[in-house]
Amino acid sequence: MILEDCYWIFPHRVKRGVFMVSFKEIVGHEDIITHFKKSMERGKVSHAYILNGEKDSGKKLIAKVVAKTLQCELGETDPCEECHSCIQVESGNQPDIIWVTHEKPNVISVDEIREQINNDIGIRPYSSRYKIYIIADAQLMNQQAQNAILKTIEEPPEYAIIMLLTTNIDKFLPTILSRCIILNCKPIKELDMIDYLINVVGVDEKKAYFCTNFAMGNMGKAVRLAISEDYNNLKNDCTHILKNIYDMSIEDIIDQIKKINKYKLEINDFIDMMIMWYRDILMLKISGNPNKLLFKEEYIYIKKQASRISYAGVDQIIEALEKVKTRLDANVNFDITMELMLLTIKEN
Repeated sequence: MILEDCYWIFPHRVKRGVFMVSFKEIVGHEDIITHFKKSMERGKVSHAYILNGEKDSGKKLIAKVVAKTLQCELGETDPCEECHSCIQVESGNQPDIIWVTHEKPNVISVDEIREQINNDIGIRPYSSRYKIYIIADAQLMNQQAQNAILKTIEEPPEYAIIMLLTTNIDKFLPTILSRCIILNCKPIKELDMIDYLINVVGVDEKKAYFCTNFAMGNMGKAVRLAISEDYNNLKNDCTHILKNIYDMSIEDIIDQIKKINKYKLEINDFIDMMIMWYRDILMLKISGNPNKLLFKEEYIYIKKQASRISYAGVDQIIEALEKVKTRLDANVNFDITMELMLLTIKEN
């Protein structure tokens, strides 16, 4: 879920049937907002930025608001929401803000960079002060695509701004990194997230607390879980496996893998929930205090497992779960990866 698409969250921000977004709708990321506002005040906006942060950390929302503000006809540090450009941004028709697209899901090709940026950037803005190019998932650019955009970043027209949004800054060539201003999306404070989930999204305190701890500072991830229709199913299926895995046979584990398979698109969320379970076990072993648990309703099972597993065993399981996410991102066979993960948990 992208927060700027959720006009129902901020009904008071809807004008002319269009959801209006500004810096006020961004929770956290104060350092990044301050940087852009000061740059605008001084008239020293850079020609190239990298916004680095995990998936759903708010990069697209930040890029949209920055681009909208820069193109606003009033030229202030907040968009006016009234001018022709602001209205165009929200309707997706601002001709001088270009969101670069790509056909294949796992790569941005050199042809796509040439066609959408290099061959277009020489044309002056149609109606605005700047021409702004935004590349989401920019880490998907292959080496040829990065070399192609590097030439543009090195010698851009004065009106051009390129924003690279990425979940993995290590994928970029050093020459690109050296020519961009790098801004890192930091985790949002826990209390700010809980307040947002309760007072804006409208969930109860218990669910807000659970989703906040699950997301670990990632607002988009917390909101996605909080409003998901599969929230209860995801949580119940996860706890069912973890409560019973030590008594399961290999056949039972294989059956559970088939059930997990339906969460393929959200498998990292499923694994993160499993990690939370073992952090609860670790917390109980350290403190002995059940009030600090996230899965409070499963205290009996967590207490039983905490008495059976060593500190080293918990560490080994959490490490195995983190490795699973890395392997799945690398497109390793899903069933085999999940089977090895569950067997690792069972052995410990």
